[in-house]
Amino acid sequence: MTRPDLNLLVTLDVLLAEGSVAGAARRLNLSPSAMSRALARLREVTGDPLLVRAGRGLVPTPRALDLRGRVGTLVDEAEAVLRPVEDLDPARLNRQFTLRNREGFVETFGAPLLARVAMDAPGVRLRFVTKPDRDSAPLRKGAVDLETGVVGSSLGPELRAQALFEDRYVGVVAPGHSLAEGPVTRERLGAARHVAVYRREGKRGPLDDALDAQGVTRDLAVIVSSFTEALALVRDTDLVACVPERCTLRPREGLVTFPLPVTAPGLVLSLLWHPRLDADPAHRWVRGLVRSVVKGCLSAPGTPG
Repeated sequence: MTRPDLNLLVTLDVLLAEGSVAGAARRLNLSPSAMSRALARLREVTGDPLLVRAGRGLVPTPRALDLRGRVGTLVDEAEAVLRPVEDLDPARLNRQFTLRNREGFVETFGAPLLARVAMDAPGVRLRFVTKPDRDSAPLRKGAVDLETGVVGSSLGPELRAQALFEDRYVGVVAPGHSLAEGPVTRERLGAARHVAVYRREGKRGPLDDALDAQGVTRDLAVIVSSFTEALALVRDTDLVACVPERCTLRPREGLVTFPLPVTAPGLVLSLLWHPRLDADPAHRWVRGLVRSVVKGCLSAPGTPG
């Protein structure tokens, strides 16, 4: 089956709007004879005369009257498809975004992020899912719109990353703990009982190497898989946890935080997304919103610099 010439839709739209071969020719910068040939093709394709002579002018047939509104809509939609994307109006956006995060992000930044969404884009829904590993498959497959996490050397070239903020490790204890008062030395830190965070069984991290290199060997009473679990234990025990400072702002509330007496490795929390979403206006908007909310939270009075 021969596919129809879709350019004829534009010609038909103008002919029906003008009701005149000469007028349609002027609007499309064609000669009257070329427009007459286009009308002949339209009559052949539709099986209808479309415009017929009535006195000195042309009048539309019933089929032409039926097509007039439909053709105009089709042409408008086709032009919208081929037109560059206009600026996004968040207030009219109706979409769900899935954000995959390590522990601490939702607890610290989730509520302010939801407040901004409710104010700027009430039709937007956020879905937070946990990030148990660094596997980027959910981003590649489109199951996740955006991730937050620490970028490692394994980040593939198929992903985009943008730094949100730098962070550092701090020590945390419950009020009344011996380390809550006075300067914390290497000796005092090493003598305390610790809860350590290991993502995988037996997998020590760069913090362990840094502490060992500076003469601090932790007495590990328990090992957990997340910083929020570690802080929950610290809250009701005499344990010490070493956690990222900014990533755990809310989970550390009510606890005592102190700087580590050693040089500990820093880390950078970044936004991650797939490049197919680079130019999507809605995705650009939500990326900017996350950056703005995080910056606002971290610049609030009393927030660690």
